[in-house]
Amino acid sequence: MESIERRVWRAARAMTRREVITKAIAGQISWAQAADIAGMSARQMRRIRYVIERHGLSAVMDQRGGRPRRKRISAGTIAMLVRLKRDIYADFSLRHFYQQVTQKHQLKVSYNWLRLMLQEAGVVEREPGRGQYRRRRERRPMVGMLVHLDASTHEWIAGVPKQDLVVALDDADGRILYARFFAQEGTASTFAAPEGVLRRYGRFCELYTDRATHYRPVGRPEHSAEEAEGQVSQALHALGIRLIQARSPQARGRSERAFGTIQGRLPQELRLHGIADYQRANRYLEEILVPDFNRRFTVRPAQKESAFVELPAVELKLLLSSKQQRVVRNDNTVAFQGMVL
Repeated sequence: MESIERRVWRAARAMTRREVITKAIAGQISWAQAADIAGMSARQMRRIRYVIERHGLSAVMDQRGGRPRRKRISAGTIAMLVRLKRDIYADFSLRHFYQQVTQKHQLKVSYNWLRLMLQEAGVVEREPGRGQYRRRRERRPMVGMLVHLDASTHEWIAGVPKQDLVVALDDADGRILYARFFAQEGTASTFAAPEGVLRRYGRFCELYTDRATHYRPVGRPEHSAEEAEGQVSQALHALGIRLIQARSPQARGRSERAFGTIQGRLPQELRLHGIADYQRANRYLEEILVPDFNRRFTVRPAQKESAFVELPAVELKLLLSSKQQRVVRNDNTVAFQGMVL
């Protein structure tokens, strides 16, 4: 029986050889340089190149390790994948790139093979080790119980002033319920997002947000007992929705991770489709990105029932809007305090 040392040595040698040949296929080094690095003659390397071009890279790899023989991928396919990643999809994440080449370019390769091949070719960096595992908060068992509302300022469109992307996300299945660009996150976006969710899905139970100033009365201490008297809280209370305000970004990890995924996909897709204004970007959000995100990243909730409740006949536009406070001064002049949408 073969010793462990012998198997480790053979695996290390095969990996080095594979990396060198992959770089030669990708054009990172010449075939003559590959022969020198691998410690073989130029004539032997020409033979290897001839076999790879006709039968794929796996034809020259050591197959005696007792593992199933890998599907052979041609050198032309490897070169095309490297070129696509380097020239067209350079700013796409590896997972996002894999979805593009398998759907739009109809290439049938596995994700793990693609990852290893691009790493060996030097096109993408090897992934760092994972940090300490932290237990995530349990999801709500039913959709409609808790909705995350958050915004992210990012360079969504290159060369255009930044805007805030406001997203409402269901906690139970991670589905995006509402997404839209606003010039700046504030009271207007805070009212618009719940209104969009209420009209499409119905009343939900709780809204989870950060502690931005537009969620509480201006000029009052953040932790005062009067915090619930803010206009957002009043409107939500009238609808029977409880407002929960997180005290740290870590507490909003679910929405933070969703924004990480969106930031890694949306700017690249907008660039790829030639979208250079936020009006068209909003249409792309509604028609393309949100359905695709929900199809790929939503999970099955613990219970199939829904906590969304159909709203009675109420005027949402009037209810979810800023109110003015009328103040009569001593000189009989009238002033208004508050914000107007």
